[in-house]
Amino acid sequence: MIAIVDYDAGNLTSVAAAVESLGFEAAVTSRADGIAAADRVIFPGVGAAGSAMQNLKRFGLEACLRQAVAAGKPFLGICLGFQILFEHSDEDGGADLLGVFPGRVVRFADGMYEEGTGPLKVPHMGWNQARFRGAHPVWQGIPEGSEFYFVHSYHPQPEAAHVCSETTYGIRFASGVARGNVVAFQFHPEKSGRPGLQLLRNFLTWSPA
Repeated sequence: MIAIVDYDAGNLTSVAAAVESLGFEAAVTSRADGIAAADRVIFPGVGAAGSAMQNLKRFGLEACLRQAVAAGKPFLGICLGFQILFEHSDEDGGADLLGVFPGRVVRFADGMYEEGTGPLKVPHMGWNQARFRGAHPVWQGIPEGSEFYFVHSYHPQPEAAHVCSETTYGIRFASGVARGNVVAFQFHPEKSGRPGLQLLRNFLTWSPA
């Protein structure tokens, strides 16, 4: 069973629809026992870090998400679900997060400029490249230079050893991390056409060593 974590952070319907379109069954759940019983976990979300953490606490999901990671289950974080895996976010006046990965989540600076494009708006919204580092089953078969769909004003600053993809928007930032049984991305694979569906299909069949 594939658990899609529901913590009132939105974006669940499109994730579930993408998974089902690939021929897999998934359960959207806000219950700790549903996540504990799952074979793999998808942790999506849109919104703000502080309110999202309040919802995780309200549903009693903090410990079970950390346990799912510790148990070695394949675990995919998407967008806000990527950011919440870190230690702290500057959003909402500052919020402590799950701490699965070391690092801080910070806002894009206002006034960024890109040659050939001009002033850049925050949030970063639309299609952009994710440049993957090295080989990994989750991005196997995705053509180099593929673009994915982003919507975010904040981005994590991970340790270099955990960064698995990078994207440029005024600055070069980490758009993905990978470690053991966990992969997480700032972009939305469920909204990213063929490359995004390929990434989801790879995750849904991935058996971490």
